[in-house]
Amino acid sequence: MQIINRIHFRNLRGDIFGGVTAAVIALPMSLAFGVASGVGAIAGLWGAVLIGFFAALFGGTPTLISEPTGPMTVVMTAIVTKMIAQNPENGLAMAFTVVMLAGIFQIIFGLLKLGKYVTLMPYTIISGFMSGVGIILIILQLGPLLGHVNPKGGVNEALKALPYFITTLSPTETALGLLTIAILYLMPSKVKKFVPSQLIALIAGTLITIFFLSEADVHVIGEMPTGLPQLYFPAFFLGQINEMLVDGLVLGMLGCIDALLTSVIADSLTQTHHDSNKELIGQGIGNLVSGLCGGLPGAGSTTGTVVNIQAGGRTALSGLSRAFILLIVVLWAAPLTKNIPLAVLAGIVLKVGIDIIDWKFLKRAHRLSIKAAAIMYGVMLLTVFYDLITAVSLGVCMANILTIQHLADIQSDLVTTIDTPDDKTLLCDTSRRLMEKANRRIMLLELSGPMSFGAAKAITQRQAIIDNYDALIIDLTGVLLLGVTATLAIEKIIDEAAKKSIKIYIIGTNIKIKERLQKFDIFQRIPPQNRFDNRVAALHFAVAKLEEETLQKIDT
Repeated sequence: MQIINRIHFRNLRGDIFGGVTAAVIALPMSLAFGVASGVGAIAGLWGAVLIGFFAALFGGTPTLISEPTGPMTVVMTAIVTKMIAQNPENGLAMAFTVVMLAGIFQIIFGLLKLGKYVTLMPYTIISGFMSGVGIILIILQLGPLLGHVNPKGGVNEALKALPYFITTLSPTETALGLLTIAILYLMPSKVKKFVPSQLIALIAGTLITIFFLSEADVHVIGEMPTGLPQLYFPAFFLGQINEMLVDGLVLGMLGCIDALLTSVIADSLTQTHHDSNKELIGQGIGNLVSGLCGGLPGAGSTTGTVVNIQAGGRTALSGLSRAFILLIVVLWAAPLTKNIPLAVLAGIVLKVGIDIIDWKFLKRAHRLSIKAAAIMYGVMLLTVFYDLITAVSLGVCMANILTIQHLADIQSDLVTTIDTPDDKTLLCDTSRRLMEKANRRIMLLELSGPMSFGAAKAITQRQAIIDNYDALIIDLTGVLLLGVTATLAIEKIIDEAAKKSIKIYIIGTNIKIKERLQKFDIFQRIPPQNRFDNRVAALHFAVAKLEEETLQKIDT
């Protein structure tokens, strides 16, 4: 596997232009996410620089732009709040340690080649989680938008304080926030092609504050440290190790899903194919370094990636040039950002929250499936009001249970018992005549499709009626896959038939099915003359044996 991402200089102009354009969009978003996380604007910038650079250098999607995203910021906000509450002195270092752990988990996922499995999650879970994240972003920005600082404690505390925020709002800062939202929504598309609306809103709000509101009490970013970042070495405390590992796993999984879904979008726009395992390694290295340097966690950004591609970016050089431009801002231009109003950044993040909500699915979920809608709304509400980890975990469990039940019902329908000549599954006239001749003394057990644990119950249920027959024919011709539980169910019914001296015949065992039956010592229990390739031959033999036994009884 090639270590470095695809880089060449044949598209130098397009890659640099794509990187510059993506950097322009990343600047206001990184500042806004940094402030929203509670860690500070500088953390957002360092996250954008470090994740963007290392993910571009070692990733597997040439045009992917990686940076702090809305979902990752929401999870990080919850982690920071929790860690500081539990350990005020070392909480921040512990939160950045969780970011490092997330990066390590992502690297492990990539090395284990789990990339293709990461996005195998029901859409109802993704939709509910993303909509919940969007609502959290909106709620957490209402305070700064109205001129207040959110109380500690997350969404619930912010909602409790909302009546006070509304009654004591700052008209000046609220006006700045509303102006920001108006620019984001009303900016003509023609202008957006050249300058992102977020940057225009940021510049406009900052200039208004400097020249017209210098005497007003407006909350601003303030001084940001320049130079190299402060290092946060891993900090673990015995009572919180398990909690940190779980948080790191969840953060890493979310980053994987976010990045790989964006990689798919990049593939569709550029007609290329990304390397998902390599991308996870690149994302992991980026988050590991970002956590070490006090930066926010991040993932593939849909907005940045699409803008990069539209501006001409085609190789990882675009992501590297974007990171270099942002590095210049962090090292030398950070003082220029000190007068940016927090209300403007709140307006930008609030718009992100509105965009993240899956409005399209929310409108029609109840029409598609009541169960799917219940899971989606449940995950969304748990995400907002309880805990992101619990929301996703319970959602996945419920979705899997419903899926398993649905598959079990389907597989049960593929287990059929035939004992009369007028059965619809008997398409052959010869088979009908033979079943008529058998006079309901033969039970033909037909299995088809994939037979997993979902079919085991249906197979076992047939065991209760086996006493009514003199012969059992198990037709496996249509079986595509035979799981362990289904195999054990077949073994059980064969053993039961053998105990009661019922003749057993088997039809259509292909190589894979035969190997599975041999591993369980089932195939060996059936005499070679009782194994057949087709149903007619088996019925002929079984009926002949029954007639032979009948004649023997008459003679005696």
